Amino acid sequence: MFTNDKRQEERTGKSGTSRLQYLQELVNQFQNTADEETKEKIAANLANFAYDPYNYSFLRQLNVLELFLDCITEPNEKLVEFGIGGVCNSCVDPANAAIITQCGGIPLVIQCLSSPVRNTVNYALGALYYLCNKSNKEEILKPEVIDVIERYAAVQTVNVSFSNLAKVFLDKHAG
Repeated sequence: MFTNDKRQEERTGKSGTSRLQYLQELVNQFQNTADEETKEKIAANLANFAYDPYNYSFLRQLNVLELFLDCITEPNEKLVEFGIGGVCNSCVDPANAAIITQCGGIPLVIQCLSSPVRNTVNYALGALYYLCNKSNKEEILKPEVIDVIERYAAVQTVNVSFSNLAKVFLDKHAG
């Protein structure tokens, strides 16, 4: 369920922790821990917050979109999964998509198409669907990227979600 100011106040009370403050605490914890499992849990938590439009301005203010992109560059597959999940959840918003693109996110998202982790590939396909526009179409619609996406579109019996996401992407952007 999406949040609004009234619902947020009902959930936290007048003296509760604000959403911005809570997200700031999560970012601080992520940045100050060396424990991989803790980082994974925090990245997953932040990615969950990224689906709700109520949080978009907070995520931009706290540079969480950049944190998601940093996660994608990690060798830890869980951090990659949660990072690309956060990108996918947030890039529906054009302002978020612009930040992700400006911060070099497109090559990172494309790189996720070759992940051995199914969720990572699903999130990458979804993110590319929303990120692709007139200004970056050439960067995304390279022959090698289209080839990978076409192969995912053809694997319907192996993985129907890959196939469906890939087909929708191709219909909208390469058709």
